[in-house]
Amino acid sequence: MNINEFFGIKGKIAVVTGASAGIGLAITELMIQLGATVVMVDKDPQVVAQAEKLTGDGFGIAADLSDIAAIPALIEQVIGRYGRIDILVNNAGIGILEAASEVKKESWDATLLVNLTAPYFLSQAAGKYMIAQQYGRIVNIASQASVIALENHAAYCTSKAGLVIASKVLAAEWGQFGITVNTISPTVVETELGKRYWQGERAVAMTAKIPAGRFAMPDEIAGAVAYLVSEKAGMITGENLIVDGGYTII
Repeated sequence: MNINEFFGIKGKIAVVTGASAGIGLAITELMIQLGATVVMVDKDPQVVAQAEKLTGDGFGIAADLSDIAAIPALIEQVIGRYGRIDILVNNAGIGILEAASEVKKESWDATLLVNLTAPYFLSQAAGKYMIAQQYGRIVNIASQASVIALENHAAYCTSKAGLVIASKVLAAEWGQFGITVNTISPTVVETELGKRYWQGERAVAMTAKIPAGRFAMPDEIAGAVAYLVSEKAGMITGENLIVDGGYTII
């Protein structure tokens, strides 16, 4: 049995948000290696040209996911092209870091809109078709901030914790239709966004608290996603897989 047969992703139609860089790009590249057709979604308009180079039968959609009203049309593009959607990975997210006493309503609203509301309604829009086809895999990228408190992360922690429990509700309701819904909660990941905040003494202090002694790499998160969307993970649903090098166990 080769690796593609093991995962059972070959030929599946996958949508990945926040796909043009970092974790999302790593997920996209691994899905393609495993034989999936990937639709790359990102706010960066370059995602369209990027997808042409990377995805083969896939394509790119430049979209602002904070425009919730436009989400059904986004999924309709996928259905119009392929007639189905098998895998949805909600990876796009933002982090606006402020002390709890200084959080602005605008930053609170923006964080919850992108990190919680958008993935929920993307899941709802895709779920309608997954229910009809009696099959689907949804993975929502949360954060270790979904289960622990981080200073200056009030809105971010709230959004990611909300995403975890919303995913559990979807898993409970949709399991009867052959759909699994899970979350992955990484520690700090070595992406451009992660490095922007976690650098210098802050990074040294943080990695000292991680038993593995380092931050995660994007391909390590992609590997976890690949397993959860695989045929081998059909009995795993409603789970929050924490990929943090042991940070939350001590």
